[in-house]
Parts: sequence; structure tokens; C-alpha cells
Amino acid sequence: MEKHDYQQLGETIYEETLSNGLLVQLLPKTDFHKTYALMTTDFGSTDRTFTPRGAEESVTIPDGVAHFLEHKMFEKADHDAFDLFGKFGADANAYTSFTRTSYLFAASRHLKENLSVLLDFVQDPYFTEATVAKEKGIIGQEIQMYDDDQNWQLFMGIVGNLYPTEPVHIDIAGTVDSIQQITADQLMATYQTFYHPSNMNLFVVGAFDPQTVMTWIKENQAAKNFDNPAPIDRTVIENNDQTEILPYRSRHLDVTMPKSIVGLRGLDEVPKGRDGLKYSLAAALLLDMLFADTSKTYLKLYDAGVIDDSFDYDFSLERGFHFLTVSSDTNDPNTFSEAIINVLEHVDDALVGQEAIENFELVKREAIGHHIMMLNSVEAIANAYEGKLFDNANLLDETQLLEHLTLADVQELAHTLIKSEGISVFDVLPNEETTNTENS
Repeated sequence: MEKHDYQQLGETIYEETLSNGLLVQLLPKTDFHKTYALMTTDFGSTDRTFTPRGAEESVTIPDGVAHFLEHKMFEKADHDAFDLFGKFGADANAYTSFTRTSYLFAASRHLKENLSVLLDFVQDPYFTEATVAKEKGIIGQEIQMYDDDQNWQLFMGIVGNLYPTEPVHIDIAGTVDSIQQITADQLMATYQTFYHPSNMNLFVVGAFDPQTVMTWIKENQAAKNFDNPAPIDRTVIENNDQTEILPYRSRHLDVTMPKSIVGLRGLDEVPKGRDGLKYSLAAALLLDMLFADTSKTYLKLYDAGVIDDSFDYDFSLERGFHFLTVSSDTNDPNTFSEAIINVLEHVDDALVGQEAIENFELVKREAIGHHIMMLNSVEAIANAYEGKLFDNANLLDETQLLEHLTLADVQELAHTLIKSEGISVFDVLPNEETTNTENS
């Protein structure tokens, strides 16, 4: 095992890539009672076109297969993995993003047994046409639930504006129609391509002895047979095509107050490895400087009644694409979006001078403090782990990188990230009958 000491933070991570290609990272925290384990495959909803393992020609799978696989992995021929986790006192879950699928558990006892359950159910696929057909109804109801989620529709609306021809604009769960096309054979071919140990990682944090836990994991993996690792041939998103961006769209839903979101598609190339993590952290600091609740923009819009406590902003960086969003419920969508766009297009106004220096130091200290607080949560540590995206960096690496970020880093980031041609707006507006009811 390699040992990575973070002396300033008083933490040590143990890391080893097993013979089958599985990357294992262990972060012991002996003063904790709970252990949290996260097993992730570098495969998400945007990975629709690829060459299956052992095949020569590429295929395009239906929308929603990654999420469908997440659901189906728990069900086996004679048991459900959730039942086994419950037997050993663990809380288990899973989630799918645009580029990753993760399976996890949290437990304060029976760590060996729960680790075995996690490794075994993820590495033992079981699909039949009958069980797949049953799952379609369950996931169809989940899709319909998200169709009624106004904030999710707002988010997917702006993503659709920024990436109208890329698979990222499609709901992670797919559509009711697309999941009807999924077959057991497709699930197996996809599983065999993306769920090989060499495309996965296991991150464990909590109360344990690292040598003991690594021995358990190795024994579990040694008892299984895997094909040799092979490169994955998949279509990646081209992030630098500004011609396809839709500048504005709106949608009417059953809301009483309009919702507006401004998005910016990154058209620049993100550095690889740890430099990519530095890029992401600088982008987060930039948004804090521009839009935190102490910023001039926030206070002006809040005092004018243009925004309320729903105001939010975020930066997303995933394999192949990155974008930022700023959103709020607002009675004046035009004023809101124009104000946000003005800030982005005149970003130097907030990044130059003594006031900018002071603001940067403030948001940087707050970010470092937030990261240090996250180190007290095993869930936060594990869920912050991005796997291969940033060369296997973790929350400890993030905290150290934050310490060394400068205002010049943020200024450079702003000039490469923010381009007027990358900006778009999406509004969710009240249905006419909703408006009439409110006015009556």
C-alpha cells in the first residue's frame, strides 16, 4: 500500500491498485464510530455511444441505461442486496450522475460483512427480461415524479440550452419511452464494458485498521475471476462548440412565481489531473466573489425584491464538460437575468482593486473553513471523491489546493471561462390558469 500523509490536516490515506485494476483508497479515522464506503464506476448517463467489450463496432444504448443499471444491481436471483445490508446494520444507497454511478453504505458495525456485500452485489450482475420489465414501471414512476419537480425542470432546461445536441441535455433517468427500449442483453453488455474493476474505485473512510481492511478487500477480489483490463472506446462530449448553444427558452409549469436561471457553458479546455481540480476550486471561489450573500450583486437584487432566499449558484465540472448556473425564484425574470449576465460580462469590475483583494481573502477563508468542517463527516469526505476525474484527488487534496489559490488564479480562470457566446437563459413561468387563479 502507498501511504499519503497530510501532516497539516493530521490525516493519512492508504492507496493500492489491485491486480484486477480496482483502485482502493482507505482513510482511517479512529475517533469516529461510523464507516462509509463508496464504490464508483466511471460510467454515467452521457456514456450512450461506445464499443462493447469484445465487439468491434460501436453501439448507442437507450437513454437511461446507467440509471437503470443502478437500480437493477441490487436485485439478485434469490435475494436483494438491501436486505443483506439491513441484516448487518448498514444504510445503503446508490446514485447516478452524468458521468459516474456510485454504490455506498454507512455502518457502525459488521464492516467486513458489509464490505463483502458491497463488493459482491456490484460485481455479480443478474438481469432477466422479466425483472427488467418489472423495473420499467418503477423507474417510469420516478421519471414522472421528476417531471413534476419544478427546480429539476429549471436545471434540465438550462442544461438543454447549453448542450442541446449532447447527451447531457437528456434526463439522467431517461424518458418513459426510452426505458421501454432497454433489454437485459443491453444491460449485460453495458455492465461488462463499464463495470470492470479497472474502471472502478473503492473509497472507504471511518473507524478501521487500514491493513486489515485492505486484506479483506484483497481476499474478496482474489476469489473472483475477471477479464483482463481493456481500454474503453466511448464518445466524449465536445465542449468547445458554441454554435449550438440556445440563448433563451422558457417553459410554463404549475408555479406561482417565475423561476429564472442563467447558465454559462465552458468553451475552454480544462487542465488534466490535479490542475483540473485547481480550476474547479478557482471557479467556485469566483462565484462566491460574484454572488455570495455579502456581494454587491446579491444585496442589490435582494433589496430590490428581484430575488429571495431561493437564490443559488453552482459550478459543475465533469468528464468532457463544465458549466456554471445562477438561479432564483423571481417576479422579474428579465431584470434578474440581465443583472447576472451584466456581472459575468463585466467580471473584472469585481476582480480588480483593494476591495477585490479583501473579498477574495474572505471567500477563500470561508471555503477553507467549510472544507475543514467537511473533514468531520465521513459522508462528505467520501462523496467529495471524484475518482479518475482529478487523478484520484480527494477532499484532503482539495483543502490543500485551496490554501495555495491566489486572486491571480481566479482572474485567469475568469478570463478563460467567461465568454458571452457561452451564456444562456431559461425561465419557468406560471401556467396561464395559475396566474388567473392568483389574480382572482
